[in-house]
Amino acid sequence: MVSGRVRRLRRIFRDDGRTVIVPMDHGVTLGPVSGLEDVQQTVDRLYKGGVDAIVVHKGIAANIDTRRLGLIVHLNASDELSPDPNRKIQVCSVEEAVELGADGVSIHVNIGAVTEAEMLGDLGQASATCSEYGIPLLAMMYPRGPGIKDSNDVGVVKHAARIGAELNADVVKTNYTGTVDSFRTVVKTCPVPVVIAGGPKAADEEAFLRMVHDSVVAGGRGVSIGRNVFQHRDPEAMAKALVAIVHGGSTVTDALKIIGER
Repeated sequence: MVSGRVRRLRRIFRDDGRTVIVPMDHGVTLGPVSGLEDVQQTVDRLYKGGVDAIVVHKGIAANIDTRRLGLIVHLNASDELSPDPNRKIQVCSVEEAVELGADGVSIHVNIGAVTEAEMLGDLGQASATCSEYGIPLLAMMYPRGPGIKDSNDVGVVKHAARIGAELNADVVKTNYTGTVDSFRTVVKTCPVPVVIAGGPKAADEEAFLRMVHDSVVAGGRGVSIGRNVFQHRDPEAMAKALVAIVHGGSTVTDALKIIGER
């Protein structure tokens, strides 16, 4: 018998075991930034670009047509106006996400933050509830805090990723560590699929696509990248480029052609 959790994961991951996720939860963190003024319009473009799933907060989930994309509802939040933006507070329950028809939920944990213990507690509780309801859990595990000197250092990244897996996340999102060999270590020491974050909008599109390509070569299972997609001059084309790399095995050169750079 196929469990509900497995069925829902199949709406996020394709048969090749990989996924292209576009998070659009930035409206809480940063406000209505470029690319998110009209979320429905952006969703429509991403759907045409072939992405697999999106991440949004509950209020957006309640007011958009997801166009058959996998729906991941984000459970916690903070904003840049806060005195402690690294402190993520739970703002949505797994039960609310289920009522919205979510295929999965996500939660953000800053490893190394002053409030890390509180966020780990929220991750543990979310994991337990997800198991009860058969809902996949994406843990966004970032090394981020006063003691973190380099958030892309392989040692802290693989530790953060492993924490997510140890607390029963189905998928872990974390930073790319800069090289195929170093990121392969992250993947090998994390017993659940690892997808990479994209970070702020990149100035060098070739370097950005190279990062995506190399992460897959290292064994990563895809991407969860927001601003470098929805803030691109052509989000549909960038989505197609990511899909071509993650699912089609395309080279960086071919991906650049898709976005009109070669």
